[in-house]
Amino acid sequence: MKTHQYTTVINWTGNLGLGTSNYKVYSRNHTITSGDKPVIDSSSDPAFLGDRTRYNPEELLLASLSSCHMLWYLHLCAEAGVVVTNYTDAAQGVMEETANGGGRFTSATLNPVVTVQDSSMADKANQLHQKANELCFIANSVAFKVHHKATCLVAESED
Repeated sequence: MKTHQYTTVINWTGNLGLGTSNYKVYSRNHTITSGDKPVIDSSSDPAFLGDRTRYNPEELLLASLSSCHMLWYLHLCAEAGVVVTNYTDAAQGVMEETANGGGRFTSATLNPVVTVQDSSMADKANQLHQKANELCFIANSVAFKVHHKATCLVAESED
């Protein structure tokens, strides 16, 4: 079996001078890097004293699910002769806090809007979302259900 390894570096940038001496005296800001790629400015969710202008782990998890699904979907469409000309997804996730202060995602819903080149491709395009979900590395790694509410549009012909 083939394996792949990934490395990221998290650097907390939120010491405001007092460290973590009190829950409210430090920033949740941090950076995420991997090799020579651009830095991702991150924080916690604003509900947990984070910076709303930065990505939080929950958003990044949801983005990973959405991105993985899209990449598998596009691959499957290319193999099946379905020509996709546009793809967007406004994914949504639900996380619930637990009594001990922790929490977990209970579901995620991907809402891909896919535009295909020709109306004859629409049925196959809709079917391939299920296969993409079955193959998605990230969806196969989470302990909650990933739902799909896909919309398929047909590109306007240029006459």
